[in-house]
Amino acid sequence: MQKYSLRKFINDVHLWLGLASGIVLFLVCLSGTLLVFEDEIKSFFTDDFVVEATQGEKMSIELLSDKLKEEGDITAVTLPATAKEPYLFSIKTDPKQRRGSTYYVNPYTGEYQKELKSSLDGFFMTMFRLHRWLLLDIEIGRPIVGIATIIFLILSISGIVLWFPKRLKWKNFKPGFKIKFSANWKRINHDLHNTLGFYACIFLVIMCLTGLCWSFQWYRDAGSAVLGAKIFGNRGGGPKVSSSLAKDAKVVSVAEILEVVNTELAYEGQIRLALPKTETEVYTITKNDASGRSPVITDKLVLDRDGTVLKKEIFDEKPLNVQVASLIRPLHLGDIYGSFSKTLYFLACLIATSLPITGTLIWWNKLQKKRKRKKGKALRLETV
Repeated sequence: MQKYSLRKFINDVHLWLGLASGIVLFLVCLSGTLLVFEDEIKSFFTDDFVVEATQGEKMSIELLSDKLKEEGDITAVTLPATAKEPYLFSIKTDPKQRRGSTYYVNPYTGEYQKELKSSLDGFFMTMFRLHRWLLLDIEIGRPIVGIATIIFLILSISGIVLWFPKRLKWKNFKPGFKIKFSANWKRINHDLHNTLGFYACIFLVIMCLTGLCWSFQWYRDAGSAVLGAKIFGNRGGGPKVSSSLAKDAKVVSVAEILEVVNTELAYEGQIRLALPKTETEVYTITKNDASGRSPVITDKLVLDRDGTVLKKEIFDEKPLNVQVASLIRPLHLGDIYGSFSKTLYFLACLIATSLPITGTLIWWNKLQKKRKRKKGKALRLETV
């Protein structure tokens, strides 16, 4: 009788967890694949808001704000790194709005246009709900997806263990790096599962570890404790900073505020400026280095209305644990290094979508092979 080894146990865990979660993982991975390039796909189906950089001097933020004040309450403005892109004004057209609507504004002419709705908005919202909650109620769908994600993490780790050959020699490793397309379809299917799973594994592990932060509060708390920094802790902008100016104190224009920003953060990049609404509020600014390694990494300034620097946060000067905690979202979405990392994530998600299919086929082929063996053995016994 063959000994039940640790490798056999890992194989059984990999097999039965994969079969049990296959449909859920297929749906979550498929929707995740489509969501990687959501912004790029939606923008392809909407008209561009063209800005000519030869139309004279740019208008001031105050003047542009006056042109937009009838649209609603202006909360922030984003200034692009290049002259040929529009300003983006965030405007709450309804007090109940949490984030507001985006308006594209030509800084040279003052012409503006509300962000156009794409014909694919509904489709991608459905994909988002499928990815996060399987189109179910949040309280039901979220834990199901969370449990499936834990299973996928176990599958990824056990899959890597099974990828290693029993005898650790180079000639035994080589088949695991390539797909033998000249073989029959069963071998090709096996190689697609084994080899592509190996190449995608590191990205799938990152997606699982970060994705669980949205599924379970206990996991988010545990992750914060391990990192020593709160995950999603800066969503509200951190501790609220209030103005220390007297009521009759002199305040500066937005243009002068931007001069301070470009002095403190002396590089070219996109600037997002949250505008103060009352005398006690201040300017909150984030800026991204256009020549930096990541489009999602930003430095932060908090300025009083007279241009005094109240707070300055340079991302590269933060402790590593704080940096990691603040990058959970881009690490999960794949946009941490822009189009390059998005492409890698798209391919990894595409492979992940195929794994439940190829894995099920491997199991089915082995099952059929066992049945044929039993049938052949039974026929031989009958002839005897």
